[in-house]
Amino acid sequence: MTKIPSVPRQPLDTRASLLMLVFCVTLGLQQVAMKAVASAINPVAQAGFRSLFALVLVLAVMRWQKIPLIVRGQIVPGLLVGLGYAAEFAFVAMGLNYTYAAHMSVFLYTAPVFAAIGLHLLVPGEQLKTRHWIGVGIAFVGMLVALAPAADLSPRILLGDILGVLGALSWAATTLVLRLTTLAEAPSLRPTAFQLIITAVGLLAMSAGFGDLRTIHMTPLAWSSMVFQTLGIAFGMLLLWFWLLRRYLAWQLGVFSFLTPLFGVAFGVILLHEPITINFVAGSVAILAGLLLVSVHKRRPKAPHPGKLPNL
Repeated sequence: MTKIPSVPRQPLDTRASLLMLVFCVTLGLQQVAMKAVASAINPVAQAGFRSLFALVLVLAVMRWQKIPLIVRGQIVPGLLVGLGYAAEFAFVAMGLNYTYAAHMSVFLYTAPVFAAIGLHLLVPGEQLKTRHWIGVGIAFVGMLVALAPAADLSPRILLGDILGVLGALSWAATTLVLRLTTLAEAPSLRPTAFQLIITAVGLLAMSAGFGDLRTIHMTPLAWSSMVFQTLGIAFGMLLLWFWLLRRYLAWQLGVFSFLTPLFGVAFGVILLHEPITINFVAGSVAILAGLLLVSVHKRRPKAPHPGKLPNL
């Protein structure tokens, strides 16, 4: 991987804060949208099709803005980002066949903890202090508590929860690739396109191999879910995340990202009437407390970059 110079990021302003709130609410609905129509279309196939449809939109915008897909020095990191994203959604989609959407929301969003550890080891200026390591420890203890067997917790649910953690690890790996390679300063559409290409091809091939494509029966709710997942998540929120990551301090984005599992749990309980156990509640509180500590300000922010911010 090619190491690139560190470019100053801005502290969050009002615009970024509002965009992050939209991001958290939308992604909080993600698992619920997939789980709600799992009987009509398998979650793995959902992730594959939504990536394919979003890819068409992304490539169209890239052509309009004259942004090339293939650039020397960015092919390998682009493929790595795509593989990480595909692995994340493969684990999420498979996990939703076993566990609750509320569970998946919490375990998937342990990703900032794993990413913080990686950034500490690999990125200058992103080192964790004692209070951050305490947050990491609290989050991991909370994860163990939330995963602990309960009387009303079946092995299938535990398997789905573990798949959610694996999805979080994949997401964290993707974040590290974006920060450590030339893709860090690439137009947001380019890494988005790489992610969608690998995910669409990989997950649709997986669905075909499992025979899930033959069992699809679309309903009005399934169509609505797929439109939301394609336009709202795979296209809109993915672009928004890359846009924010290129312009604002990662630790401040992390402060907002811990709201996403709160919305996810709330939507799962309210919209899908999912039950929650005492273990899961206690563990989730610890995970979120740990995430908040990990995201606490590490150092005084640098002054914003004086140049005009580029468009997508």
